[in-house]
Amino acid sequence: MKHEESIRAHAKMSTGHSDKLEPLRPLELEKCNSVDDLVKAMKHTAFGGRNVGEAADALERMTRDKDCFKVLTLSGAMTVAKMGMVVCDMIENGMVDAVISTGALMAHGFIESAGMQHFKYRPDMDDVALFEKGYNRVYDTLEPESNFDNAYKIFRSQIIGWDSKEIACSHKINRKLGEYLHKNVKGRGILKSAYERNVPVYVPAFTDSELGLDFATIRRERRESGQPDISFDPFYDLEDYVSRIVAAKELGIFTIGGGVPRNWAQQVGPYIDLLQWRLGKGDKVNMHEETGHSKRFKYAVRICPEPVHFGGLSGCTYSEGVSWGKFVPVREGGVQVEVLDDATVAWPLIVKAVLERLKK
Repeated sequence: MKHEESIRAHAKMSTGHSDKLEPLRPLELEKCNSVDDLVKAMKHTAFGGRNVGEAADALERMTRDKDCFKVLTLSGAMTVAKMGMVVCDMIENGMVDAVISTGALMAHGFIESAGMQHFKYRPDMDDVALFEKGYNRVYDTLEPESNFDNAYKIFRSQIIGWDSKEIACSHKINRKLGEYLHKNVKGRGILKSAYERNVPVYVPAFTDSELGLDFATIRRERRESGQPDISFDPFYDLEDYVSRIVAAKELGIFTIGGGVPRNWAQQVGPYIDLLQWRLGKGDKVNMHEETGHSKRFKYAVRICPEPVHFGGLSGCTYSEGVSWGKFVPVREGGVQVEVLDDATVAWPLIVKAVLERLKK
């Protein structure tokens, strides 16, 4: 032990600068005159603050890359949590070329876009009483059952006359709802913004949502009244998404949470690999021009509080995704930032900072 201490005592100690390390800086709030100033300053701090700052840089690079096809994946009750306008901001300012979401998130968002409201839950409320009064609780927020009934009436008006010769899928249905909002609602909304900018919205687990149940109800109504059933094929979503990915030179992904939307978006690289390996589809158009690899995400930002040690997809690292062929490794030019935080806190800061940069 004494010998080791002696060696260190006589060694030439590094200074940080001698190894070209980047020094941290104190966060001086009095020098922050905008959200962007704050987020940039946070990048030079530590822990979650640094991650927020680095995530904003990654999103800015992704947005400014004209060759990049940008995918936004959404899970969790983000529209109930009133984050829907953040999605609109991203779509309307060129940060998103495709949205992949849970069905529940789109259902709650459609309700909001159509003019209905969600309400604050109080801790003294009883869940049995809430059920009897027609309130559905999502943690600290209430969704009146009447909202679902009113939304169903709108949904039915758009879907009941669907041409039975046209096979339905989630992005077609969401576009139909976006068209309704565009023509009939003055305010903003996710599906409205997506429709107006031709951004597809995919819901891979469509049946696992209020919209899915509404669609199932309409199909039953048509069958029972003697009308032809409406066919629904989720693989139409997959192939439409893959065609857009194949046409892109670079790929970027911005993920809120995890779950089915994240995996469905990320599995596109392995799917193209399988087509090449099993069907002999070795077309160079499916491969990155520089690396020779199949399509992988170059830019990647994830906001989710899920820790990695639970083993679920929501918490798995981008490094793990590299092993699946989903992401470009950092050493090959990949840009990967993971923010382990509540999305309702970190997400608005990141997007607002980048919006301010884009406006400059």
